[in-house]
Amino acid sequence: MRKIYFLLFLFGSIQLNAQSDSSKMQWFSDAKLGIFIHWGIYAVNGTSESWAFFNREVPYPAYMKQIEGFKAENYQPQQWADLISESGAKYTVITAKHHDGVALWNTKMNKLSIPNMAPVKRDVLSPFVNAVRKNNIKIGIYYSLIDWSHPDYPGFRGDSSRYKVKDDTLRWNRFRHFYQGQLDELTKTYNPDLYWFDGDWEHSAEEWQSSLVRQKLLTNNPKAIINGRLQGLGDYDTPEQNFPVTKPSNRNWELCLTSNDNWGYRQSDTNFKTPYQIISIFADCIGMGGNLLLDIGPKADGTIPDEQIYLLKELGKWTKQHNEAIFGSIAGMPSGHFYGSSTLSKDSTILYLFVNNTGAKNLVIKGLNNKIISAHVLGKGTTITPNIVGKISWSPVPGLVHLEIPNEAQNEYITVIKLTLDKPLNLYNGKGGFN
Repeated sequence: MRKIYFLLFLFGSIQLNAQSDSSKMQWFSDAKLGIFIHWGIYAVNGTSESWAFFNREVPYPAYMKQIEGFKAENYQPQQWADLISESGAKYTVITAKHHDGVALWNTKMNKLSIPNMAPVKRDVLSPFVNAVRKNNIKIGIYYSLIDWSHPDYPGFRGDSSRYKVKDDTLRWNRFRHFYQGQLDELTKTYNPDLYWFDGDWEHSAEEWQSSLVRQKLLTNNPKAIINGRLQGLGDYDTPEQNFPVTKPSNRNWELCLTSNDNWGYRQSDTNFKTPYQIISIFADCIGMGGNLLLDIGPKADGTIPDEQIYLLKELGKWTKQHNEAIFGSIAGMPSGHFYGSSTLSKDSTILYLFVNNTGAKNLVIKGLNNKIISAHVLGKGTTITPNIVGKISWSPVPGLVHLEIPNEAQNEYITVIKLTLDKPLNLYNGKGGFN
């Protein structure tokens, strides 16, 4: 049996490498921006989502009692979808079920769901999916593989567990039947464009039957994308909160990031990032060929905090003005050529430079072996005249390109300079001169 599982895992890994590079990833690569939504009973009292009882910060009964306050009386899914569209995001991911086991949809696999136990008494996932698709936004479903509320799941609290898998395979098989049954429901009901798994760290690929899960999802929809949290059988990397210093190894990757300090809504968390911080992080992501999945945490009544609405609207103003430098672009120049982020058009004949708003007026590009046909500030139309310094006619070494941006042409957050090149980007990486 172990040999069979190993072969399935090996086959799955080979399949991953083949499919991750396939055309199905193109929309994800082009999308650049997604909105993450953490919404669940934890928004009622503003506790840590699931972790509050797992880490014994809150007694389990007190945590679960929050479901009685989940009324969603002001929930307007179309407004959510419209705000996501306004931000410029091309996809969204919503927590259908977190580690606490509470499902937003009307699951038939157990009784622990919002429609069955919360005052709202209805499926709150379906209307959001419908609104998102109406706005032509790709839908991603977050699903926690672990379920600390389920009696057949081994884990419960951080310092204790119900049993070990090797000691009670009957209970573990019952749980696998349960979680895979919920995935079947989500697949048949919503057919997501993207599955965003979480919690895979608690068990091995063999124990989760990760290869089988992936195979079933792709049999239903060969174009479905799976994040990198299925024990190595996902299509892209998902660094969390901390921006990677070097580009992740997978060609496709996504930084998931909170808009304040926590994922779900907390009344006490007022440490919101500024629009400049979000936009500069976003620029760094796309400059390295990645995406940003920015999180918001709606309240239990279904409204989105004003601070997060403001962030998404400001982000949307910026993305709309700089649309061509963002969506459908590819990663820009490697570090060392320009002190900032950059992207390229797909044919590499247009170079976009992202400049912060700290008053930098004189930019320098090193090693650009191209003739610049034109240079201007994107969204403003202001023309810039490049000044080439240090170029010698008989030397193959290019000079330094200096670009001066007028104060009045700078964006309040991040200014984007568009350089049209004579041919696809050609960079000089030598030591320079005679040695």
